[in-house]
Amino acid sequence: MKKMYSIMIAFGLTLVLAIPRVMAHCQVPCGIYDDNARVASMLEDAITIKKAVSLLNELNSKSDVQSRQQFVRWVNTKEQHAQKIISTISDYFLTQRVKANQDDYVQRLKDHHAVIVGAMKAKQNATDDVASNLEEAIKLLLKYYPEHKH
Repeated sequence: MKKMYSIMIAFGLTLVLAIPRVMAHCQVPCGIYDDNARVASMLEDAITIKKAVSLLNELNSKSDVQSRQQFVRWVNTKEQHAQKIISTISDYFLTQRVKANQDDYVQRLKDHHAVIVGAMKAKQNATDDVASNLEEAIKLLLKYYPEHKH
């Protein structure tokens, strides 16, 4: 059983590493930005991670092949959504929205970094606390990127 579990984990990691990197937005100044929508998208990713954690814990005690397959799929889903959050913060917010000339630059940097760390921990762990902490860290970014009514 341990050997099978090790093989499942190795297979899951191989799939995650083979997935192409998701780009949050081009780095060309096109002027088409909706920062609040990106935060909302990261919140959806965090909710998906929470669901994955819940289902992983539920599937953990099952040993049938279908449950093991679903377990691997939920691990992969959790990893993909955590990486998507990291990429969005790194490739979009930290390159285009957090600027050294902002009065609250250090706090903004800390708040965005907290999301990256939270997503990294979500990749490493499958606990409700870690998933909830990630969601809360993302919600803190809403103060910087409020919804704009058109």
